[in-house]
Amino acid sequence: MLVHSKLRSWLTIIGIVIGVGAVVGIVSLGDAMQAQVQSRLSTLDLAHITISPGYSRASDRGFGGGGFGRRATTTDVQLTDKDIDVLRGIPEIKYIAGQISGRVNISYNSESASLSVTGVDPQVWKYMNTITLGSGRLLEPADNYVAVIGSGVATGIYKKDIGINQIIDVGGKSIRVVGILASQGGGEDNQIYMPINAAVNVITDAQKNVYDSIQIEAQSPAVVDAADTAIVKKLLISRHDNKASDQDFTVTTTESMASTVTSMIDSMTLFLGAIAAVSLIVGAVGIANTMFTSVLEKTKEIGTMKAIGAKNRDILMIFLFNSAMVGFVGGVFGVILGALLSALFPMIGVTMMRGGGGTSISLSPSLMVYGLTLAVIIGVISGVVPAYRASKLKPVDALRYE
Repeated sequence: MLVHSKLRSWLTIIGIVIGVGAVVGIVSLGDAMQAQVQSRLSTLDLAHITISPGYSRASDRGFGGGGFGRRATTTDVQLTDKDIDVLRGIPEIKYIAGQISGRVNISYNSESASLSVTGVDPQVWKYMNTITLGSGRLLEPADNYVAVIGSGVATGIYKKDIGINQIIDVGGKSIRVVGILASQGGGEDNQIYMPINAAVNVITDAQKNVYDSIQIEAQSPAVVDAADTAIVKKLLISRHDNKASDQDFTVTTTESMASTVTSMIDSMTLFLGAIAAVSLIVGAVGIANTMFTSVLEKTKEIGTMKAIGAKNRDILMIFLFNSAMVGFVGGVFGVILGALLSALFPMIGVTMMRGGGGTSISLSPSLMVYGLTLAVIIGVISGVVPAYRASKLKPVDALRYE
């Protein structure tokens, strides 16, 4: 078939090539995304818990922050010192502190930029995060008008780099830089951290003892769920929320967020793979059509073979081998196409995650075998009916066929 019916066979093979290439390329992209997500999640603090004002049904212990999906309230919901005091007695909690944040005009060397400033409790902040210090030091309990800045602020925002002990103007206040963080490869690089008592004086609308979020470090990742349950229970009572439907805060754990991200990537990969698989179905129909045509063309030959002793099984295997060969050749070129697509994804701007541009994507040997096997199976399945019909032809009728 491949030799004597070149045009028809290769047009059929192209359908398999496109289908296998699309599936292999998308699955390899999904695998790379999964690997990078797992790599980044491994650096996260799975014992961390965040409480945000406003309840988000969309997150429900997943993506929090009181943003998307937040239930509307008649008045602004606030987190205060009272909420922190209520939670201090929970045995699963190791550290707890309020945090505020906002965009502030930052000036340095006669240049200005609007950057994110986060006010933290310097007594516990360094114990509640996984950021890496590049130079200088982290915030200390006695600090006031000082700051730790991200590497992007230090070297990427202003024409002149900001060094340790340099003075920057933050919302009209002179702030001394005491530490510069190592590059995190994301939004953390453009963050500025200050003691919360100083930050409340430079962030617009910030109020003393009122927080944008409450940050909690559990004793260990193993007790996060127990801490989560206890936090919700105590806050519902202290905030006079008579039932769960009255909840006006969101509790987010890093662990649940990590699980949600992984689940989303799995679902997205499956969805895209299913779309790509449609072209495989089209390719399968093409193989079946080609095999039916081949049976009609070879009817006399089938009759001759049966007349000289060929059995039904022999005829069946010949046509199945033909269809499997079409699938195999399509699979080989499909895997090559998938490899090319995987190499092209980073070049055309398909990134794994934020800050992941240019990340290489490679095919695993198991994925190559999977793509090839899938193509052969589709070829065999598509050729079953035509092969069966060919094997059941009667020699006399086949020899008379014109």
